Amino acid sequence: MQATPASRPLRWVAAAVVLLLAAGLALWWTRPAPAPAANVATSADVSASAVQPAAYVDNQLCLACHEDQGRQWQQSHHAQAMAAPNAESVRGDFNNAQFKHQGVTSRFFKRGDKFFVRTDGPDGKLGDFEIAYTFGVAPLQQYLIAMPGGRLQPLQIAWDSDRKRWFHLLPTEKAPPGDVLHWTGRYQTANTMCIVCHTTGFEKRYDAAADTFDSRWKEINVSCQSCHGPGERHLQWAQLHKEGKPAPELAGERYGIGVNLQAAAAQQQVDVCAACHSRRSELTALPVPGQPRLDNYLPSLLSEGRYHADGQQLDEVYVDGSFRQSKMYRMGVACSHCHNPHSGKLKLAGNAVCLQCHAAQANPAFASAAGNFDAPAHHHHKEGSAGASCVGCHMPAKAYMQVQPRPDHSLRVPRPDLTVKIGTPNACNGCHADRPAHWAAEQVAQWYGPQRRQETHFGETFAIARAGRAQAGDALARLVADVQQPAIVRATALAALRTDGSTAMSARIDATRDASPEVRAAAADSYESAPAAQRLYALAPLLRDPVRAVRIAAARSLSSLPPGQIDAATRPAFDAALAEYIAAQNVSLDMPGAHLNLAVVYENTGRADLAERHYLGALKIDPDFTPARANLARFYNAASRNADAERVLKEGLQRVPGIGELQYSLGLLLAEEKRLPEAAAALGKAAQLMPERARVHYNLGLAQQQLGRREAAEASLLTAQRLDPRDAATAHALAILYAQNGQHAKALEWAERFLALAPADPDARQLVASLRRER
Repeated sequence: MQATPASRPLRWVAAAVVLLLAAGLALWWTRPAPAPAANVATSADVSASAVQPAAYVDNQLCLACHEDQGRQWQQSHHAQAMAAPNAESVRGDFNNAQFKHQGVTSRFFKRGDKFFVRTDGPDGKLGDFEIAYTFGVAPLQQYLIAMPGGRLQPLQIAWDSDRKRWFHLLPTEKAPPGDVLHWTGRYQTANTMCIVCHTTGFEKRYDAAADTFDSRWKEINVSCQSCHGPGERHLQWAQLHKEGKPAPELAGERYGIGVNLQAAAAQQQVDVCAACHSRRSELTALPVPGQPRLDNYLPSLLSEGRYHADGQQLDEVYVDGSFRQSKMYRMGVACSHCHNPHSGKLKLAGNAVCLQCHAAQANPAFASAAGNFDAPAHHHHKEGSAGASCVGCHMPAKAYMQVQPRPDHSLRVPRPDLTVKIGTPNACNGCHADRPAHWAAEQVAQWYGPQRRQETHFGETFAIARAGRAQAGDALARLVADVQQPAIVRATALAALRTDGSTAMSARIDATRDASPEVRAAAADSYESAPAAQRLYALAPLLRDPVRAVRIAAARSLSSLPPGQIDAATRPAFDAALAEYIAAQNVSLDMPGAHLNLAVVYENTGRADLAERHYLGALKIDPDFTPARANLARFYNAASRNADAERVLKEGLQRVPGIGELQYSLGLLLAEEKRLPEAAAALGKAAQLMPERARVHYNLGLAQQQLGRREAAEASLLTAQRLDPRDAATAHALAILYAQNGQHAKALEWAERFLALAPADPDARQLVASLRRER
C-alpha cells in the first residue's frame, strides 16, 4: 500500500540532516585502530566474494516448477500488490459511484473495459483520469493514474475492501491542488513513494534535470524473485540438473539461488523481508535481494515523530523497526516462524501461533520460551476475551491508512508504569480507556508482584533527550555502552548524541568497532561535533568498512574537516566513500532530503555554489520542508547574508506560522542583529510553540534581561531551569539576573548551584567568590 506521508507539522522530522542557527554544523557521520570484530567482514573478503548479480527471469518459469508454493503465492497480497485494471483486479465500485470530500465530488465510472475517475486535477479543475494500475487489494485498494513526466499518482480516495465503500486516506488534511500532499503532489508520486515495494526489480529512472521519470519493473507484483533474488542462475542450474549434467554453483549459492532463505540465519531472513517492511532510505538505485541490507538501505531509527519514546510505533513504520527491538528478534525468531512466507498468512490462528513456542511443552528451537501462558493465571482475563489474546496485550494494533490495523511487532510486555512516568501508551489502557494509567500500573503490580517489569526502560532516557534535558547525555551514553540493548536502541542513542561533542567519547569509539553495522554507522554519525583529531582517529578506519552505510556516514562526518587535516594515506578512502555518499543521494533527487544532504556536504567541502543550489532545490520540491529552510538561513548567516537569512525564515513562517523551530531561528538571528524587541517577540512565539524546550526559554530570558524586562526574564529562566534542572548556563543566567537586581541572597544561591553543576568552570568559582565578598 502507499505510504501515507507525514502531515505538515511532522515535516520537521523528515529524514534529513537538521541544522539550526543555535547549533553547530550538524552532519551525518587517531590512535591506531583496533582490529575489526571477529564477525565483521573485511573489504578484502567482500571483494573476493562479490559476484555479478544474476538476471531476472519470467516469473511464470518459477511457478511452472514450484506449483505448490505458486498456488499459495497467487492468493497472497504480494501477488496482487499491483495489477493492470480489469474486471478481476478492480475491487472498487466504478458504476457511477460518487464520493464527496472537502467540496469536491468525485465520480467513478467505466468506458468500455476501461476505468476512470472524474475528480480535481493538478490545476484544481475537474477532469476525467484513466486508471492505469490497481494498487493493493485488501483491506483497501488504491488506484494509480498516469500523469505527465512519467509520474504515477495514487488517488487518495481508496476502496475499503471490507466495508465496500470509498473513503479518503487523509480526511482532515487541507491539501489543495498544487500542494505536495494533494493526490497529484510530490509526496504522493508512486514512483518515489510506493512502487518499489509493490513490484519486482523496480528501476525508478528519475531524471533530475528534466524532472521526469522513466520507471520500469521486471514483474508487476511482488514475485518469487523479490525474496529469492533474480532467477537466471537457478534456471540454468535446473536445466542442467534435468539433463543430468553437473551444475556448478558460486560460493554462497545453493541450486543457483542467490538468497537461500531455508539456510539463512533468522536475522538474514528478516533483512530480506525488511527491504520493504520498514521505513528506510535508499542507498543504491538497483538493490538485489540478499545483498547486505545496509549496502542498499539505511533503516530508520527510533526517531521522534515515528516512534514513541519507548519504541512503540507512532507513525507508519512498517514492522521492521519494531521487531528489531524485540527479544524474539534477538533470540533468532524469523518472519517465517509466524507467517507462511508464500501466502503471507499467519501459520496458525489466534493464540496458537504464539503457542508454537510459549507453551508448557518446550519447543526445542526456543526452549527458554516455554511456560503456561495461555491461562488466566498469566493473562488474568476471561478465556476467549480480548484480554486473553496474546496479541491484544503484547502486540497492540494501530490503524494506518484509516482502515488497516497493524500490530506492533516489538512484542513488548505492557508497561503502564511507563505511561505514568513518560506518557507513552500501554496495552492495558488501550482497552480500559476509561481508567487512568496509575490504575493499570497498580493492577499489574497486584498480579505479578510490586517489582514486576519496573526496571528502567530505554524510553525514559529517550524521553528526557527529546525534552532537551542536560542530564540526557550521560543516560544516552549508558545506553550506547549497554550491549544487552537492541542494536536499533543503541544506534538511536548515538543519534541523539550527535550534537554533543564531549559525552561518551570512549563508548562511541567502541561503537565504531561494534559488530552491528547499524551501530557503527550511527557511531560515525555521532562524531559530527567532536574535535577534528578525535573524529579522524575514530572514523578513518570506517572509510574502509565492508558496509556502504558505514563508509558513507564516516565520509560525511569527516567532510567538514579542512582538506589538509586528512592525511595522504587516508585521502583515497575518504574520496571514494564521499563519492559513494554523493551517489547515494543522487538516487533520491526526487525528494528534498537528498538535496539537503548534498547541500550540507557541498558546503562542508567549500562548494558554496552547489550548496546553495541544492538548498534551493529542496525548497523547490517542498517549500515547507523545514530542515532545508533552517539550514539555508544558517548558510546565509554564515556568509554574512543576514538579510537573505531573515527573508528565508519569514517566508517559511508566512507559509506555516506554527513552526517553532523557524521562530526560534528567527529570534536568534534577530538577537545577533541587535534587534532585541523583535528577537524577544520571535523567541516568545517559539516558547509558546515549543513549551517543553528548555533552551528556547533560556534564550528568551536572556533577550528579556537585556531589554530590562526583569520579571519576564526571571519567569523564562525559571521555566528553563524547571525543564532542565542540570543546565549550568541557566543557573549562571539566574545568578547574574538576581545580582543585577540587587537580590544578593538569591544571586549567591544560584551562583552556588552554577558551581555545583560546573565545578571546573572558572567563571563559576569567580562569581561565587565575588558574591560571598559582597554578602
